[in-house]
Amino acid sequence: MGQAGKALRQALETYSISQSSLATALGVDRPIVFRWFHEQTDPTAETVASIVRVLREINPTAANEFIRFYLVGSTQDEEIELTVAPSQKLPKSDTVDVSALSRLFQKKTNSYKYLFFISLLDILKRRQFDVLSPISFREIIIEMLANAWYSHTYFKLSFGLQDKISNKLDSLNIDISDTRIIFQDTDKKHLRRTISDKPIDDIVSDLRRYVPFLLIRPFFEQELKSGKTGRKKRTNPGDDEQEIINLAESLFNAKKPLYRFDASLYRNCSSINLHPDWVSYIENNYSIVRAWVCWEWLKYMQQRNPNVPAVANKLFPPQERGSLNSQKSYWKLILNQTNLQCIYSKQILPPHSFSLDHFLPWSFVAHDQPWNLIPTFPEVNSSKSNYLPDRDYFDEFVRLQHLGLSVSQKIMGNQQWINYVEPYITDLKIAEENNLLDLQIIKSAYESTLTPLVSIAIRQGFTTWSYR
Repeated sequence: MGQAGKALRQALETYSISQSSLATALGVDRPIVFRWFHEQTDPTAETVASIVRVLREINPTAANEFIRFYLVGSTQDEEIELTVAPSQKLPKSDTVDVSALSRLFQKKTNSYKYLFFISLLDILKRRQFDVLSPISFREIIIEMLANAWYSHTYFKLSFGLQDKISNKLDSLNIDISDTRIIFQDTDKKHLRRTISDKPIDDIVSDLRRYVPFLLIRPFFEQELKSGKTGRKKRTNPGDDEQEIINLAESLFNAKKPLYRFDASLYRNCSSINLHPDWVSYIENNYSIVRAWVCWEWLKYMQQRNPNVPAVANKLFPPQERGSLNSQKSYWKLILNQTNLQCIYSKQILPPHSFSLDHFLPWSFVAHDQPWNLIPTFPEVNSSKSNYLPDRDYFDEFVRLQHLGLSVSQKIMGNQQWINYVEPYITDLKIAEENNLLDLQIIKSAYESTLTPLVSIAIRQGFTTWSYR
């Protein structure tokens, strides 16, 4: 299972919050929280947002810890002193202006600021927080494209109507079938190298025009405001950016902006030099700072993908997929009892050499819930990949699921069967276990659940597939 269960357990245990109290506050049955806590099932991204809201009511610090563990996966023991302002989630500092940092994303119309700052953090960590070496716009933009690639190309999320990052990624035409990129390249090394080898000069030229300069505007709000009335009207491209360059240079020691630039003229800037005090702050609070920006990034993306499932699991490189041993054992048990036909190839499935297919592709649902898994042949599964199945397969899919539930109910222990089918009941919104044995009820439940999901997936750009 994913990171949410681990993060929840860490937060509840650290702050002595009972599973029962969380379940009551969420309005769910305690066994549901129990299964999250023990990583038997994962809460959806929408439920994660509800967990955060409820934890903030119970213990705000526990909520912040949950966010940090969930988005960063850090379990190191760190002293976190949060500022009083409710919108502020960053540690205080006597050396740098944390308030200015917290305002980086107040004015945004696209994803660029988020991707720029996240990419800056990734590069800093990879460089072991080296203070002296400049970071080129090209390196940051390659990192931005790599960070955005998973969300756009693999998970097909929208970045917003005004955002052009998706067009730039499409122009690179990176082969999605390369499994090294999708699941084995967690540091994005191969993906970054692939992007770097592409003709990206125009992309770099376009993305460097505004975001590196406007990102640090919050550090100079007073100077920009006080000089506004006496300022000449700006008609030339780069005038606003030039003022930021001048302020970053002249106030580098006094105001300590996040960084300054390598040239005094806008057109000549090609890299940034981070302020050493900010590098020190980020190094000492890396997991917290990254969790903060990831949370802001998640809120931005959820607003632009309001009905898409599991958005939180689609913002960064997917981690190694969870084991399907339990689900495979379930279908193996059934295949040993009765002959089952692959719904795609129409061939009888052998009980010892089958593969599990995500009927709705994993890259869309981002979970391994059993109600979406059916047995098929490995070569068929490979052919289907992350496509949506043609609508003609729906009835056969439901019949196969119903047959599996009926057979397993007879051969599994009652409690074992009830535990296994709990995701069917919860996610398909079925009233009780016995209703799973009624073909018409389960078909209606699947219709209600899958129809809107398929519509969303098609709007996102997922295409349909039929076995040839």
